[in-house]
Amino acid sequence: MLRRTKILATLGPATDAPGVLEGLFAAGVDVVRMNFSHGSAEDHIARANRVRELSKETGRRVGILADLQGPKIRIARFTDTKVYLEEGQDFALDINFDPLAGDTTQVGITYEPLALEVKPGSRLLLDDGRIVLDVVNVENMRVLCTVVVGGALSNNKGINLLGGGLSAAALTEKDKEDIKTIAIMRCDYVAISFPRCAEDLNEARRLLEAEGCHAGIVSKVERAEAIVDPVMDEIILASDAVMVARGDLGVEIGDANLPAVQKRLIKRTRELNRIAITATQMMESMIENPIPTRAEVFDVANAIYDGTDAIMLSAETASGSHPIKAVEAMHRICVEAEKQPIVRESDHRMNIQFERVDEAIAMSAMYMANHTKIKGIVALTESGSTPLWMSRISSGIPIFAFSRVEETLGKATLFRGVFPMYFNIEGTPDHAEVNRNIVKELRKWNIAKDGDKFIITKGDLNGVKGGTNALKVIVVGQGLTP
Repeated sequence: MLRRTKILATLGPATDAPGVLEGLFAAGVDVVRMNFSHGSAEDHIARANRVRELSKETGRRVGILADLQGPKIRIARFTDTKVYLEEGQDFALDINFDPLAGDTTQVGITYEPLALEVKPGSRLLLDDGRIVLDVVNVENMRVLCTVVVGGALSNNKGINLLGGGLSAAALTEKDKEDIKTIAIMRCDYVAISFPRCAEDLNEARRLLEAEGCHAGIVSKVERAEAIVDPVMDEIILASDAVMVARGDLGVEIGDANLPAVQKRLIKRTRELNRIAITATQMMESMIENPIPTRAEVFDVANAIYDGTDAIMLSAETASGSHPIKAVEAMHRICVEAEKQPIVRESDHRMNIQFERVDEAIAMSAMYMANHTKIKGIVALTESGSTPLWMSRISSGIPIFAFSRVEETLGKATLFRGVFPMYFNIEGTPDHAEVNRNIVKELRKWNIAKDGDKFIITKGDLNGVKGGTNALKVIVVGQGLTP
């Protein structure tokens, strides 16, 4: 059984060890993530080059996602690296305080506008919500707080405002420089951290295109203001993919609200024909342990039941002790979850009139595949739109995106149930010959055998974007005609 849900694994020091990246390929990773919060440009370029090499060696097109650091709203440093805050004590955050001299009463901050954006009664969450402070007053850019939830607090931990509202721009000067590196790397996707509105994503797209890069834009939904109407839809529509980034989002909206928001985000993202990624702490225990907890197994399976296209590993693969086992465990959970009927049922766009012929062909192919005995669908595609539309329909039928366009193949690595395969039809105007070549390619990868039925979608004019206007059913081993 081909796994439909895509696995996205973060690269880092653990995956640089000999044989580990090869092991991730063998375990079934679909997309790798380069976290620009860590490492140098040279590190990222070297890893991307190795991924490209392995894709060629194995014949498996693995995508590359670059994740920009975005604004980091943090405390500064403590004299002794770490302090312990007691519940009920006073504690201050001060932009003018020595950034290296924090103690149990105060610490510097890196985000100057904080004092202007909070007021008495505001609740601040530090270190992913482990420390909770209530603002008592603001005096001369010094934020005076009471500790509500205490504990150990160490250097450079992040600050969130409960309910959102901090105005830090999504793209920093560092991000803009990193975009130049990303263009050199020819990444397939770029993730934008902390977008507040659609314009943050449009700006990122303009900067990328100015560098000659047409990577897909992933919006990391991390701010409370990003999930309110109509902002949420505007952000989704400005994106190619949406990441449910449950760390900072959970801190800003509260953990108890996160499950419902995850389901809503995934559902709406798919309704608007975009890609959904579920991320953060999916198998966190596997940073140290060789097997996941039962709760983590349920979490991964539930994201699949929600309809997510991809599930993401962060420190589990980047710096964990068992990166290959983490991917293998995710693969097993996906395969079992995808056997459930709920994963194969869909009413996507059932009551919608299609404005484009190619979208109507895509939906027709999925309807036919789900109601007849079809082994798979082959979508000849230039832009990737047809297999993307097909992948919005829940189904157990594999979709093979055949394309000669590298950018299209890279983007298809994140489409649920879609398997990108290089296929060049240039110079082959005869449709019967194209069909025969498709079958040869399917046989080469042991996907097809005599008697199997496949649906092929393509255009009358080969190699034209948006030109899909034909659907044909073929039987492998029988004479193939136009």
